[in-house]
Amino acid sequence: MSTFDEFKISNQLRNAIDELGFESPTPIQSESFSLIRSGKDVVGVAQTGTGKTLAFMLPLLQDVKYSKDFHPKILVMAPTRELVLQIAERIEEFSKYINVRILAIYGGTNINTQKRALAEGADIIVATPGRLYDLALNGNVQLKAIKKLVIDEVDVMLDLGFRFQLKNIFDLLPEKRQNIMFSATMTEEVDDLINNFFRHPEKISIAVSGTPLDNILQECYPVQNFYTKVNLLKDLLEDKEEYRKVLVFVSNKRSADRLFEALDEGFGSELCVIHSNKTQNYRMRSIAQFDKGENRILVSTDVMARGIDLDRISHVINFDTPYYPENYMHRIGRTGRAEQKGKSLLFYTEKEAEAKMRIEELMDYTIPLNEFPKDIEIAEQLTPEERPRDAESYVPNQATDVRGPGFHEKKEKNKKVNLGGSYQREIEKKYKKPQTRGDKTYHKNTRTKKKR
Repeated sequence: MSTFDEFKISNQLRNAIDELGFESPTPIQSESFSLIRSGKDVVGVAQTGTGKTLAFMLPLLQDVKYSKDFHPKILVMAPTRELVLQIAERIEEFSKYINVRILAIYGGTNINTQKRALAEGADIIVATPGRLYDLALNGNVQLKAIKKLVIDEVDVMLDLGFRFQLKNIFDLLPEKRQNIMFSATMTEEVDDLINNFFRHPEKISIAVSGTPLDNILQECYPVQNFYTKVNLLKDLLEDKEEYRKVLVFVSNKRSADRLFEALDEGFGSELCVIHSNKTQNYRMRSIAQFDKGENRILVSTDVMARGIDLDRISHVINFDTPYYPENYMHRIGRTGRAEQKGKSLLFYTEKEAEAKMRIEELMDYTIPLNEFPKDIEIAEQLTPEERPRDAESYVPNQATDVRGPGFHEKKEKNKKVNLGGSYQREIEKKYKKPQTRGDKTYHKNTRTKKKR
């Protein structure tokens, strides 16, 4: 078994790692250390929970030099505010005994506070692309001194529409820099980004995207509709000893709020929710309460929980089957971390069966099927999205002036046009046009002048 002694890191870094309880490096950390220190561009592909943050930060922190310069030398970009805060917190822990200034930059908070913090100087900036680009355009942060660029979860950034900001940020960075990118999945868009902005990168692939994690037990249930899923979930959550810490994923904000409302009556004191419509403070408080065990159940959308490192989750429940199979891998990767055992459940309806098949094709693995429990009530209530549309009353893009065989001209009495009240018509005859309040004032003043 390899140890951190093989990396020949400084005593300050080693002391911080020992205090965090890290005994030996993970495969991605072992593969990355010497490559990143060599200065080459690096693309790392590894499943979630394999220690990617330490993999890219340990070699960078080993080579960081004390500086009084105000401009940052290392830039780390991540797709969400939660992930930015988590990475910044981890870097603070790793660099506990090193004199380095770390600053987290993200939207949803007062930009003036961040401007003042930047004015005091920083060595490492961890940022979301949107807020960083705003500050760079306003001249509040100078990126020409950046020597090392790290992009974490780049596939999520592209999914969220950050391609424009990323390209513009690349234009603001010096051409001579080291590019480092880590992600759990690789897509065509990611490959295109690498080909356009990276220089002959070295690729590290520890686990092929889609490989099911050995320490996660996966199961699935066929379920009829949304509220039947709610009934099944409620029944499972009653077993508090088994379901000690449960992360429930839904596909969108509407479903998250709907599920939270459905669970609130029975599990309100144990329940919290995060999605992009919640305030930053609310989201961070929900994550903190769940991580500390104050809340047993966290309902979340894909975007808000992507890449978040939450401790000792016993179960990940896929309440909705994700459309993109890669998202399923990210979801279940929230459990079974750091060699701990975890469990994942997938609820799928008949309409979601195809998405389930795509997940199984990606993993080359058939998720074991559980029969739907006979004592769980099949709900008749449907969500608005599940209700069948009336084909006759709802015809998309229907022409509004189609005159078929049943068309008839209006009767003469129905062709009358509303001309207004009789008073309005009399005024119109007298003044040739409808008189307004301004007209009345004008004519009154005119008559007064004539009398004088």
